[in-house]
Amino acid sequence: MIEVKNLSKSFETVKAIDNISAHIEEGHVFGLIGTNGAGKSTFMRMLSGVLKPDEGEILIDGEPVFDNPPVKEKIFYISDDQYFFKSGTPKDMVKLYKTCYPGFQAERWLELMEKFGLDKNRKINTFSKGMKKQLSVICGICSGTKYLLCDETFDGLDPVMRQAVKTLFIKEIEDRGLTPIIASHNLRELEDICEYVGLLHRGGILLEKDIDDMKLNIHKLQCVIRESEMLEKIKNTLDVLTVENRGSLYTITVRGKQENVVEFMEMLSPVFYELLPLSLEEIFISETEVKGYDIKTLLF
Repeated sequence: MIEVKNLSKSFETVKAIDNISAHIEEGHVFGLIGTNGAGKSTFMRMLSGVLKPDEGEILIDGEPVFDNPPVKEKIFYISDDQYFFKSGTPKDMVKLYKTCYPGFQAERWLELMEKFGLDKNRKINTFSKGMKKQLSVICGICSGTKYLLCDETFDGLDPVMRQAVKTLFIKEIEDRGLTPIIASHNLRELEDICEYVGLLHRGGILLEKDIDDMKLNIHKLQCVIRESEMLEKIKNTLDVLTVENRGSLYTITVRGKQENVVEFMEMLSPVFYELLPLSLEEIFISETEVKGYDIKTLLF
């Protein structure tokens, strides 16, 4: 498990990370979302032990990560701005990673390189951005580490390769309990793979929640309301997060158990109502608006 306690980091006058605390459980996909400049990359570099926090601590399986080589052997970090040897080939990178990660799986690496159609002898500086991302993912998977930190990993991949990488992550989670931590500014990329999500804004985490719990407990209620008294009853009885309307058609986001919402609406008996599923994007918009933030200006 990864424990982050009261973490802060500044660069001169810029507060990149501001008093973050989080728990990342093993064997699950944790998504970290936020705008460019929200502090995602700084947070990932501290998780990997590249940067030292100004305040607070990061514990990997109960031990501090910074300046601790045995703990760093449990982590593979794929940065957004990847580095490869000048004029190096994928085979050269494998030689490096074998010295850093004793459990590096060379045979699996060759197998995945062939499946992804990458030439192990070709100079990496001739690879496209997407091919470099694929190479990094393959090296990360084959390093045999317990934790895989991915900073904008899907950026630059075509739709087919995105799905291939997600499938690869899921297989590794099932086979050996890999814990991927994926930082992205794109909610849609994370919705079908992440089990837990944290929203990072201005260096602090606004939310850290289980996606399934969020989806089970937040609902989009569409109904036709022609009397103001009915709307007031809904607001006073249900846990209403947001209300929008076009004429008499109201779209109301409510928190609570689905059966309780349905029971109340049946009793209220409006002209029309239905409960609709929410996307992860809609859930976060609702949650952050309650906290006084406009997520539309944060993420899009």
